[in-house]
Amino acid sequence: MKQLNRIIIFTIIFITIILPINTLLATDIDTADYNPDNVETNSPSAILMDAKTGNILYSKDAFSKRYPASTTKLMTAILTLENCELDDIVTVSHNAIFSIPVGYSHANLQEGEELTVEQLLNVLLIPSANDAAVALAEHISGSVEEFSNLMNSRAKELGCLNTHFVNPNGIHNEDHYSTAYDLALIGMYAMKFDDIVRISKVNQYTLPKTNKYDKTDRIFNTTNGLISNNSEYYYPSSTGLKTGYTDKSGYCIVTTAEKNGVELLEVVLSSDSIDERYKDCINLFDYGFNNYSYENLVTANEVVDTIEINGATSDTKSLNVIAKNDINVLLKNDSNINNLNANISINENLSAPIAKDSVIGTISYEIDGITYSTDLIAGSSVEASNFETIVFRVLLIFLILYLLVIILKKLNKPRSTKNSNSFHITKHSKKSKKGGRYKFNQINEYL
Repeated sequence: MKQLNRIIIFTIIFITIILPINTLLATDIDTADYNPDNVETNSPSAILMDAKTGNILYSKDAFSKRYPASTTKLMTAILTLENCELDDIVTVSHNAIFSIPVGYSHANLQEGEELTVEQLLNVLLIPSANDAAVALAEHISGSVEEFSNLMNSRAKELGCLNTHFVNPNGIHNEDHYSTAYDLALIGMYAMKFDDIVRISKVNQYTLPKTNKYDKTDRIFNTTNGLISNNSEYYYPSSTGLKTGYTDKSGYCIVTTAEKNGVELLEVVLSSDSIDERYKDCINLFDYGFNNYSYENLVTANEVVDTIEINGATSDTKSLNVIAKNDINVLLKNDSNINNLNANISINENLSAPIAKDSVIGTISYEIDGITYSTDLIAGSSVEASNFETIVFRVLLIFLILYLLVIILKKLNKPRSTKNSNSFHITKHSKKSKKGGRYKFNQINEYL
């Protein structure tokens, strides 16, 4: 009975306290649409971000669950590069070929064919080969199911709160979903891998001859019209990443572009047509590049403050505090940076000596809930003053001399005539009646 009561009490606590806290943490993002300049898009779900910071410039139903189709392959590419070397050899299994439904893209891989990880990544990201995705998944985890578990674990680590994968390629499944926001997080992380960025820019790729295929006719073109010179949707500033499409998902894309130092990332999901997908992409990119630019709030080696250091020499006690790195922030062109306040934090109890370039604090700016910061370092070396050292040594010398004087005085003090371990002699001055001379009458010995 007591055990049952404990279970009931725990359940009540979980429902009333723990669960609401977890729910709050999981939704600690403003999920409302963000469109300050009334940008027009036709796709049901889209998001535009600063690719360097994740700052949202535009969002439309970006937190609703949708089918991601082949944009899933970005996570597969990430895990491949985290777990493999490019020259690792992968043997294509029977399942990698025959598990792909009719109508889905493939690279005409052969059962038992041996390919490098780099070759498979090329056909994974350029023509969006589903067989390549399964081959990589099985090579890494042994099975699609185990690889899907790895995908879900990695997605959570990246902050994806509404994503669940059941395969490595995006073949439709009701339990395989994500959101525009989550896919943007995955896209931002994918951009950290030079090999993903490099491969996703390629327009055409040819698989070489292998142990199971002796021709070089497996030639593949990119599915991304934004980077294709032959596409009517070619966008010169586009830098790649991944498209997707199924009948259920509609037309999808995770894509990036860079212009005048500004790097943007966007996700468009559930478009009704390929035309709608690309026009929304171009519209959002144009909006970002036309309305935002980087402002340099702090320049590397800029003197931020000058402070006095305790215990320093007169020549070095005045220390210039300088910024270690630039702080560049993507802001709207009409923003007034003069209204931004810097938060300067200097380490407490600084004292000499201090080495040049050592970190002594931070400087940061809080803008739209995002903190931009850099370390503050010492602009020069600070030497400790010798005055305190000299005073200490003089006092130490005086103390030693004082102790020596006391010791010498004790050593030179006269000894007492009375001692418990000596003889006491008594001399009598009374004259002898017979001889008229002094003589010892008695010797008393005291032990």
